[in-house]
Amino acid sequence: MPNWLGDLVMATPVLKDLRVAFPDATITAMCQSKVCALIKHDPNIDEIFCFQKPSGWIHRRQHLDIIEPLRKGGYDLGVLLTNSFSSAWWLWRGNVKNRIGFKDHMRNYLLNKAVDYPENKQTQHLVYTYKALLEPLGIKKTDSTPHLYLTDSEIEAAKELLGKYNIEPGKHKIIGINPGAAYGSAKCWLPERFEAVARKLIDNPDHRVIFFGDPSGAKVVDSICQQLPEQVVNLAAKTSIRELMALIKLCSAFLTNDSGPMHIAAALKTPLVAIFGSTSDVKTGPFEHGKVIHKRVECSPCYKRVCPIDHRCMTRIEQDEVYKELMNTLEKSEQATGV
Repeated sequence: MPNWLGDLVMATPVLKDLRVAFPDATITAMCQSKVCALIKHDPNIDEIFCFQKPSGWIHRRQHLDIIEPLRKGGYDLGVLLTNSFSSAWWLWRGNVKNRIGFKDHMRNYLLNKAVDYPENKQTQHLVYTYKALLEPLGIKKTDSTPHLYLTDSEIEAAKELLGKYNIEPGKHKIIGINPGAAYGSAKCWLPERFEAVARKLIDNPDHRVIFFGDPSGAKVVDSICQQLPEQVVNLAAKTSIRELMALIKLCSAFLTNDSGPMHIAAALKTPLVAIFGSTSDVKTGPFEHGKVIHKRVECSPCYKRVCPIDHRCMTRIEQDEVYKELMNTLEKSEQATGV
């Protein structure tokens, strides 16, 4: 499975399609430990093989910790949704009998079937690109979409957590905000504009705002929340992946940059507003869900981690536009649910 949180979400339809094609198979999802909790409770798989990525080729023991379980598993088929040489090498050394993956990184000789990238890779969603790996198995493109699964107990635990901050789902409209992005600052809308939107939201006494973020983005969230009142809660770097998922599920609306939590919200069908700039919403936008704000300036998408000029793709997105879109999203959600 892919190594980034958002990419892993976008790859989950492959699990569903494999289960439908091979209903009696034992299916193992192989994930890096940092993200494997995301697909816990997925009914389309039998087990998750969580592993730590080796810190280099010289650490033989770390590689054997991956290869030996593969050998013991006696796998008939391995589908590589990753593009690295190392992942193909692990499956080859692990005696996986049939190995399918994209042609890339000088690894073709390690694969039984090296698949060409789709000709329209740059103009189609990554969900469909991942599905192209199943075509050699006779699995045609299906209508399966990204999916994530939560238990009732996880939802109840999230409600209890919110209760500690005097937030009650149903009574309050909960707006989640994720102002960071793991890839780099070029993907991020301006922090002061996130703050301004949060201030406007809490003008309504029924609104509560929760800020999310990973440890690398916690400082930015701390700076945003520093002067905001108690109707705003800072949970950056304070939740596990599973807790994050449950909290996003409870949100009435979710505002985010292009990020892993954006894809989580889309998969959970939480009403969503996503801000794009340096990346392509055609390739990696929220799949068939949510509203995207993207100004499509002349240099976008550039896919750079840091903007080398004036960050115009983000500065041209005004706070009033984002606030209005969030309010529209909340209104549509209320009309759909009657709540």
